[in-house]
Amino acid sequence: MKHRIVVLGAGYAGAFTAGTLARRLSPKDAEITVVNAVPDFVQRMRLHQLATGQEVEAPKLVDVFAGTGVRLRVARVAGIDPERRTVAVADADGGGELGYDTLVYALGSHGAEQGVPGAAAHAFDIAARPSALRLRERLDALVERGEGGSVVVVGDGLTGIETATEIAEARPGLTVTLVARGELAARLSAGARAHLRGACDRLGVTVLEYAEVETVEAHRVLCADGTALASDATVWTAGFTVGPVAAAAGLEVTEDGRIVVDRHMRSVSHPNVYAAGDSAHAIGDNGLPLPMSCASAGYTGRQAVEAIVGVLTGRTVPQTKLEYVGNHISLGRRDGILQLVDGEGQAKQKFMGGRGPARLKAAILAMSLWATAHPTFGLPKRKLRLTSTPDRSAQQVGRVAA
Repeated sequence: MKHRIVVLGAGYAGAFTAGTLARRLSPKDAEITVVNAVPDFVQRMRLHQLATGQEVEAPKLVDVFAGTGVRLRVARVAGIDPERRTVAVADADGGGELGYDTLVYALGSHGAEQGVPGAAAHAFDIAARPSALRLRERLDALVERGEGGSVVVVGDGLTGIETATEIAEARPGLTVTLVARGELAARLSAGARAHLRGACDRLGVTVLEYAEVETVEAHRVLCADGTALASDATVWTAGFTVGPVAAAAGLEVTEDGRIVVDRHMRSVSHPNVYAAGDSAHAIGDNGLPLPMSCASAGYTGRQAVEAIVGVLTGRTVPQTKLEYVGNHISLGRRDGILQLVDGEGQAKQKFMGGRGPARLKAAILAMSLWATAHPTFGLPKRKLRLTSTPDRSAQQVGRVAA
C-alpha cells in the first residue's frame, strides 16, 4: 500500500513542496496529489503588475507537474477530517473526498477587510488573479474615458506601496493616493523612508498619513477624522489573513488562523499534518514568527520536505534555515528599495535604493517562476524508498522531534 501524500495549495510553498517530494521519494512507495482551486500557477508577487496592464505569465499546473508523477486535482478544499485523515473537496462535478497519510497544508492567505464597512463590496484587492484582473478592467475604463480619475490605495505595507507606485507609473493620467494608518512605511529605515517619499513625489503619489479608514463607499473613502477621499477605484491592501479550514478541522492555530508548527513544520496538535507558507505560524531562527512572504514560503517548504523525507525514509531530519533577512520593494519598474533587517527583525540603517534593487527584484521574480515551473530541476535522480508504513509515520515523527 502506497503512502498517500496530499498537498493543499499550489502557490510558491505548495508547488515547491510537491515537486521536490516527487523527485526525492520513490513512486513505488508514495503517491503525491496536489489540490488547488485554479488550474494555473499564480505569481502572487506580481499581481500588482498584472493589475496595471502588464503581462504576467500563469503556467498551467498540468505542465508544471508534467513528468513528476504528481497528481493534480483542481478543486476547492471544503474541509479536513484529521481523525479519518480525509480532505473534502468541491468542484464542478460535486467534489468528493481524498484520503491521506501525510498532509501538507499550504493554502496561503487572502486579503483581509478588517471588518471595515464597504471594503468587501466596493474595494478591489490584489491577493488573487481574478480580483487583480477586475482592477485592471476598472483602471482601463478610467483611462479610456479620458477624464482622469482617482485611485485610493488603503494600506502602506509592502503590497500597498508597490501597488500605489506601480499604478502611478503605469497610468500617469490617474491621481493616486496612498493611505497610511501611521507614519509611511514606519518599519523601514530613515533613509529608505526618505527614498520612498522621493519616489512618491516623483510619481505624483499623494501620501495621507495617520489616517484610519472607517468606511468604503462606491466613490468615496471616509476616514475617522472626517476626511473624505474621492475614489473611482479603491484598492484594499490593509492586511492579509488565512482561511478557516485549519481551525474548523480542530488543528491548533493562532488567533489569525495559522497552523502552529514545530521546528520541522509539523502541526503541534496533529503530527501527520505539515504546514508551509502563509498558512504556517513558524518561529524563525531569530526567535520571532516568520512573516507572510514568498521568502518564508521557500524556507518553510524546504524544512517540511526535509522532515517528511526524513521521517518516511528513516533518515535524520535536518534543520534547514528559517531566516528573515529583509525586503525587496519595487517602486514602479525603474526604482526599488532593498531593506535588510537585523537579528531582531528591525530595519538596518543601511539600505539600497534605485534601479539596482528594482532589477534585482525582477531577477528574483523571474527565478522564482522558473524554479516553480521546473520543480525537480537539480534534485537527486535517485529515488528514496520508504521505510515506514502509513500507520507508523505519525509515531515516527514524534520520535524524531523528541
